[in-house]
Amino acid sequence: ELEELTLHVGAGTFKPVKSEEIEGHEMHTEYISISRTTIEKLIAHDGKAIAVGTTSVRTLESLYHIGVTLLKNPHATEEELRVRQWQPYETAEETADISSTHSLKALLDYLERNHLETLHTSTQIIIAPGYDYKIVVAIVTNFHQPQSTLLLLVSAFVKGDWKKIYDYALSHDFRFLSYGDSSLLIP
Repeated sequence: ELEELTLHVGAGTFKPVKSEEIEGHEMHTEYISISRTTIEKLIAHDGKAIAVGTTSVRTLESLYHIGVTLLKNPHATEEELRVRQWQPYETAEETADISSTHSLKALLDYLERNHLETLHTSTQIIIAPGYDYKIVVAIVTNFHQPQSTLLLLVSAFVKGDWKKIYDYALSHDFRFLSYGDSSLLIP
C-alpha cells in the first residue's frame, strides 16, 4: 500500500552541519500534514512503514513523538504537539516501552476528539546517531552529501555503517544527491 504525507522542508535540513558537535546545528521548523486514513493504515500495519525519502522518515518518526505527547497530555495544544529538535533524545528513557501503535492510536483519538480529518502540526526533529527508530523499518533514499543532516539520519538508521555503503556506491560510480541513484536501506 502507498500513502502520501507532507513535510514542508526547512532550511536546517539542507544547511551543512558546520559545528564540531551536532548540538550546535539548528533545525528549522518544518510543517507536517497527514491524513487520518494514513494514520489508520499505519496502525493496521503494526505502526511500521517503509519510508520513501528522508522527508517521509522525519514525518513518520515525528508522528511517534507527537503521539507520545498526547499520551501524556491528551488535551495538548498545537504548540505543545510540535516536536522539538532534541525531544526524542531527552525523552528516550520514558518512551522506551511505548509502542508505535499505541502512540499512533493517541493521534487518532486526538483527531477524533477534535473532529479533524488531517493532522497539521510541526517538527524540528533531527535524527542523528543514537536515535531509536520507532516507525520506519526501511528507507528508500538517494546518496547524500557529507556534513548533511540527511547523512546523519542515514547513519543513525544503519547504525553507523554508512561509510561502507557510501564507499561501495563511490567505487561503483553511483550518482549522488537529488538526481542521483537511490538505495534501499534495511538495518
